[in-house]
Amino acid sequence: MEARMKNPATIIPTAMKPIMELMKAAQSQGLPQELMEMIHLRVSQINGCSFCVDAGLKNLRKLGESDERIGLVAAWREAPYYTDAERAALELAEASTRLADRADAVPDEVWDHAADHFDERQLASILLMIAVTNLFNRLNAPIRQIAGSW
Repeated sequence: MEARMKNPATIIPTAMKPIMELMKAAQSQGLPQELMEMIHLRVSQINGCSFCVDAGLKNLRKLGESDERIGLVAAWREAPYYTDAERAALELAEASTRLADRADAVPDEVWDHAADHFDERQLASILLMIAVTNLFNRLNAPIRQIAGSW
């Protein structure tokens, strides 16, 4: 397998700094890094970005997450390994990534469930993580960035 081209953010180097600043901002509100990486992994799974899925798996392993919690992120609804807050964040991540799948992109029920567990700053952090991950996925998937190549 071979990438179609270099990553756009490396071809246009002035793009990388603001992208990384957004990532830093997303992670600045004190939410557990494990939760942020689970969000990254789930969004990347939905978008089929092998590079980002690989990165998410490796980052969760480095953070000490169990194989069960890492491996079952895609089936979080049926798996017993996640807290209610993690479930709410993953549900919000899915809805926010699949915006065109329903007329009401993020239904009130999904939003309210997340808001029951996270304050406004934490929700902002989660939404930024979802958005930045979608940005990474949309740069890496079209060029077929090779998993583990960065």
